[in-house]
Amino acid sequence: MTTNSYFSFVKSDKYQHTTDQELLEQFYTDHNNEWLGILLQRYTLLLLGVSMKYLKNEEEAKDSVQQIFLKVIQELQKYKVEYFKSWLYMVAKNHCLMKIRDRQGKITTEINDRLTTKPEEETDLQALIKNDHTLELMEEALKELNPEQQQCVTLFYLQKKSYQEVSIETGFSMLQVKSHIQNGKRNLKILIEKKLSEEMNRK
Repeated sequence: MTTNSYFSFVKSDKYQHTTDQELLEQFYTDHNNEWLGILLQRYTLLLLGVSMKYLKNEEEAKDSVQQIFLKVIQELQKYKVEYFKSWLYMVAKNHCLMKIRDRQGKITTEINDRLTTKPEEETDLQALIKNDHTLELMEEALKELNPEQQQCVTLFYLQKKSYQEVSIETGFSMLQVKSHIQNGKRNLKILIEKKLSEEMNRK
């Protein structure tokens, strides 16, 4: 599996109506890693978001997603997991915390540099994913954006590409890219706030 396939935001999943647990049971039955590939593909954005949240570095986050994938495959060979999404999140979080501990003593200014050199929209989104739960809601909301907004938001926020890089990769003009990002960010906030409100009403 290539790095590009890890971070593809458009997925044609004919197993979209198959639950995580059903895919796990298929894997436990025949030990075919393709079932895990289908399962992990569902959570690529979540894993990338978690890795970016903790590591604050694009390349390190991408590498971590691949390392987490490999670790998950190894661990699932050893024992059965019942609540996959919760377990996967803990694996990802622990992996990132270990990487942070490994680089203790190394003081970086990357966050401050990013805030001063990146456009204002990125700072706004950092506030949007201020905790683990809203990070999950962001992953859900991102899937509800129209394809153009989803593509631009994914490239700009999750893959940390510049306006120009997004324009080159998508074929949109700079003006269109900025419009899709701004509208996508606004719609993300609306969707997340709506989901939070719905959760409060259910309590």
